[in-house]
Amino acid sequence: MRFVPRINSALLIMGCLVVHTISLAGQVSASASTVLVTPQTLDEVMGRLAAGGDTTYVVNFWATWCKPCVAELPHFDKLYREQRDSGVVVLLVSVDDPKELTKKVAPFVRRKAYLPQVVLLNESKPHEWIDRVDPTWSGAIPATLFFRNGRRLFRETEFTFEELRHELKEFMKGSP
Repeated sequence: MRFVPRINSALLIMGCLVVHTISLAGQVSASASTVLVTPQTLDEVMGRLAAGGDTTYVVNFWATWCKPCVAELPHFDKLYREQRDSGVVVLLVSVDDPKELTKKVAPFVRRKAYLPQVVLLNESKPHEWIDRVDPTWSGAIPATLFFRNGRRLFRETEFTFEELRHELKEFMKGSP
């Protein structure tokens, strides 16, 4: 295996952090693709779900400081890789402090090389938005919302991959 030094660069473009890893040989590393972490309000996230039509969304709420969240993120990445061609969209919604975008969230996602889209929730007062995600939500994370055509299922729990896949299959059985 040959060692190639890398240069990491970050650009803030129109509210989106784009992080590129480029080798000094001039090639983009195959294992380090572009990572896009988009700050969005809850209204923007929920609007996307509502406009999704026949798309099934699996929306995971997590944070870099939450050990159970970090432990289950690979399961969501694996689910995305398995389901990406079947009308399922996995969306990872970080609830880290919006000020942590460039210092914590984007570097974390880049290191892990997750493929699902990552959104940093640009909301500063959790007590004002938690009930809008689901009125039964205590605010604990990890938490996951399954959504399709206005139908929703909310789970405030940590998943194994098998549990996550099973929950998605059961949710999709009830889809119109």
